[in-house]
Amino acid sequence: MTVDSAVGTHNVPESVRALSSLPGIDYADRFTLSTDADATPEQWARAMFGDVPSLAELLIWRGLLGLRLSRGRSPDTVAGWRIAERGEDWIRLEAASWFLTGNLLVQAAEGRVSLGTFLYYDRRLGRSVWPPLSAVHRRLAPGLLRDAAAKLDDHEP
Repeated sequence: MTVDSAVGTHNVPESVRALSSLPGIDYADRFTLSTDADATPEQWARAMFGDVPSLAELLIWRGLLGLRLSRGRSPDTVAGWRIAERGEDWIRLEAASWFLTGNLLVQAAEGRVSLGTFLYYDRRLGRSVWPPLSAVHRRLAPGLLRDAAAKLDDHEP
């Protein structure tokens, strides 16, 4: 399963960037997987991240990025990220720390699923903290999509 990627604000289509709620976009990427799995964007998001964050996600999101995540399971959150808005074929998750704000955008349509990450640096520290973490993020994101597709394929009748 090949995952296509676009990294950089100018490489992510404007139509996709427009779904972000951020006042500006300092970092953007988007990973897309072709798939036969039939699921809603929220089902995809939950297959990727779960209802509550894993220990590794907590380490990165809360520990290194300082994101304020909701605790426990809720129909209003995915892995602690708040479900901020959704459309017919997309869902946007939001979380913020004292130095950056993030959106995770999951789109699912026409045999493809995409995960977009958008960050806005509220303080200069974001420009220092995120770049080294982004290299790890870009290595992990394709696997998130592949693993989610495998989970969703296992649950189809």
